[in-house]
Amino acid sequence: MKKTNKSQMQSFQQDLIIDYSAGPRKHHHKFGSSFKSVKKKLSDIFSALVFWQKKANSETHKSQSPEREVSTSKGSNSSGSKRGILLKPQYSNSHRTSMATREQLGTFEFSFDEIFQATGNFSAVHKIGEGGFGIVYKGKLKNGFPVAIKHAKKDLRVLAECKNEVQALSKIEHLNLVRFYEFLELRDERIIVTQYVSNGTLREHLDGKNGTELEAAERLSLAIDVAHAITYLHSYTDPPIIHRDIKASNILITENLHAKVADFGFARLAAEDPCATHISTQIKGTAGYLDPEYLRTYQLTEKTDVYSFGVLLVEMMTGRHPIETNRNLDERVTIRWAMSMLKHGDTVIAMDPRLRRSPASIEAVEKVLKLARQCLAPSRLARPAMKKCAEVLWGIRKQFIEKSIPKSSTSSHSVNFLDRNAKRDWEDLYTVNYSKNYRFAST
Repeated sequence: MKKTNKSQMQSFQQDLIIDYSAGPRKHHHKFGSSFKSVKKKLSDIFSALVFWQKKANSETHKSQSPEREVSTSKGSNSSGSKRGILLKPQYSNSHRTSMATREQLGTFEFSFDEIFQATGNFSAVHKIGEGGFGIVYKGKLKNGFPVAIKHAKKDLRVLAECKNEVQALSKIEHLNLVRFYEFLELRDERIIVTQYVSNGTLREHLDGKNGTELEAAERLSLAIDVAHAITYLHSYTDPPIIHRDIKASNILITENLHAKVADFGFARLAAEDPCATHISTQIKGTAGYLDPEYLRTYQLTEKTDVYSFGVLLVEMMTGRHPIETNRNLDERVTIRWAMSMLKHGDTVIAMDPRLRRSPASIEAVEKVLKLARQCLAPSRLARPAMKKCAEVLWGIRKQFIEKSIPKSSTSSHSVNFLDRNAKRDWEDLYTVNYSKNYRFAST
């Protein structure tokens, strides 16, 4: 088996850049002559990925960490601090990054003593967020590794949400989902330790609070990330997981502008009965994102997340919050206003003022709003599956890139832009195809 090295990946990305910049007519002969080479490189890369996945799974089965086993079974240590209850996540297509993270975490055993030290005894200085669940702190482990620490409120409702979140997080591991590390409980104390994502939320970026303005290509890429995450939850977990609270403030952004879906406090496992069409449950979610059919019938399905994703797409293209109470009556509900603009051919008016206007960007926003309109269909049966949403968004972004970069342009800006998006295309290809062909059981 051939080993995939850095030069091969760079060569593969360069092939993508040539294809993007050449255009389909003028350089059709280049595509024909290089197709076999690109196909061969793809084959080599996928072969290597499968090999390393099999090797990682084999090594995991051979040896379980003895420190982790002690952490799970211990009731308390000599100082009286409860050790964390570890719920091991499934393997998925993100095993490469998760293995690196485990190396950074080392054999660190979480306890309340370590958590107190990592957060300065839950000092306000370390506070990074707050919600219905409780307060979220940034903590730093003994080896300097940063983590996010959720300290649950002490009431029965929150304890139930905490249980839901741990149950969901323990079953998932994906590049576009916040990674779960450990859960600790002692009497009425509940703490969840997760991956720390340093670049704020999607909502903060849309509001311009992070000092950067998201361009059209970046918004499309983030939307694809979220679509991949929800697709994984719906199609590649057993049983499927319904998030129930997809919204911009629950989408965390990495330094490299990738999206990670967070906050599984409202998550539900779908019905295990294959004949069941829905779950009857109490309404949970956020105003402005809630599926009206779910509100009317109390019947929860994966299409409830699809509706919320449609609201999110409108939010990303317009920059507005789902509900804007300070606007005129006909503009207060953003999805109604945006769909009205789309219907009358006024997409450019609906666009976020921060987005650059160009024929390519206006066309891309119009296509995204049309996809959002499908997701927002009153009947869940008329809404597309999340996998279909990801495929449509990928095509929209590809066309936007092709139309945005002049075919004759050789500037460093254009090359860097193409290189970044070629890399993202490869990562998306890996996510979609690898998840499609391999489902990893709990180990």
